[in-house]
Amino acid sequence: MKIASFNINGVKARIAALSDWLDEAQPDVALLQEIKSVDEAFPREHFEERGYQVETHGQKGFNGVAILSKLPLEDVTRGLPGDDEDEQARWIEATVVGDTHALRLCGLYLPNGNPAPGPKYDYKLAWMERMEARARALLAEEMPFLMAGDYNVIPQAEDAAKPEAWEEDALYLPQTRAAFRRILNLGFTEAFRTRHPGPGHYSFWDYQAGAWQRNNGIRIDHVLLSPQAADLMTDVQIDREIRGREKPSDHVPVWVDLAC
Repeated sequence: MKIASFNINGVKARIAALSDWLDEAQPDVALLQEIKSVDEAFPREHFEERGYQVETHGQKGFNGVAILSKLPLEDVTRGLPGDDEDEQARWIEATVVGDTHALRLCGLYLPNGNPAPGPKYDYKLAWMERMEARARALLAEEMPFLMAGDYNVIPQAEDAAKPEAWEEDALYLPQTRAAFRRILNLGFTEAFRTRHPGPGHYSFWDYQAGAWQRNNGIRIDHVLLSPQAADLMTDVQIDREIRGREKPSDHVPVWVDLAC
């Protein structure tokens, strides 16, 4: 089962780029972030014609997450538990049914948090605490699951071409990285780093200042696998080349293959 995460940076603006990648990569499941669309306006028919079941959790103009799946989805839920007043669309869950295993999917778009310090950074850290609580609850169920998406976290210095440029940024502050490690240390496998150690691997390049041309990137799109899901992993890659195409997102997909 090929499961991809892709911050598309506006599904309507990038529908051609997204469609081309789906046709080529043929993921069984695509977890999308920053769809920037309300549920009713999401171009679901376009993807249903490609054989995908479409589930969205959107809001007008920004944020928004979605799941596209060629396999049956069950028990779809929207929103990260822990704060009934949080109106930002950043979390979606569903169970996907494979040939040999069912797998719980958590698609996420973690808050950016800038400027830090400030209320936006406080919201980011509080959101990560809620995510940790949800992760603990899912781990207790002992069902294979993954949490994939745009984490807006640069975990380590080798995950940035110029780490010194990010030292005051919410994506790389010590508190951010510590919160990420607390989640990881619950027992998750950070899929990409397991297979691809070392520097030079990125999933985001800013549109400004020729970042793509100079490979001035950062790795902020991650797939965390529960122990039961990690046992099933056969491959993980970043599709970096699509960043150089026409009207790309500033992110590229990261995907895992699981034997389920």
